[in-house]
Amino acid sequence: MNDRETNIKDWEEQLKDFYIKQEDLNRLIMDYLVNEGFKEAAEKFQEESGVESGVDLSTLDNRILIREAINSGRIEDSINLVNQLHPELLDSDRYLYFHLQQLHLIELIRDGKIEEALRFAQNKIAEAGESANPDILNELERTLALLAFEKPENSPFSDLLEQTHRQKIASELNAAILRIEHKQNQNPRLQNLLKCLLWAQSELDKRNINYVKMTNLATASFDEPK
Repeated sequence: MNDRETNIKDWEEQLKDFYIKQEDLNRLIMDYLVNEGFKEAAEKFQEESGVESGVDLSTLDNRILIREAINSGRIEDSINLVNQLHPELLDSDRYLYFHLQQLHLIELIRDGKIEEALRFAQNKIAEAGESANPDILNELERTLALLAFEKPENSPFSDLLEQTHRQKIASELNAAILRIEHKQNQNPRLQNLLKCLLWAQSELDKRNINYVKMTNLATASFDEPK
């Protein structure tokens, strides 16, 4: 057995000795499902695990409709739903509103509606480029750069066309809705724990400390010490 196998094996054995209550894990999962608006999954998990959601799951319906609209590219529908639910939200959070407008522009480009995309960019979000926020300017430039390519999906900015980008904006909007509804935690606790893990590993890397590192959160796989 080489050093890599020894290090990772020892680390995995130590993890086995670290006890976490199943009830605590279940609550983390339920918190994630409720915060992210996965109603059916929350109902099923509540039934199977016995962990109560702590909220009336029917209240998730509006957030589910908004998320589904964004994930299917119906951005104007999602904006209309938000305005019906919380008319003040997009007026008070202009960065979020820019992201929704930006996403609508991306959808027009995705559908090959170039002339309509140009009109929308000029009439709706051109003024966003005059913002003092450098992040907005950079995001707008990346989005407009898609227009320079005959096949935007093959461009250096193709990440904007991926489903994960829709999901990112949907999560941002979901968190904003939770804030305005005075929820104490806008981000799922499970997500916060993963952020803490990544932060801790980053701090260890800065100090050149030798440790077994989790390199893939999706598979919980480790890599050997440096």
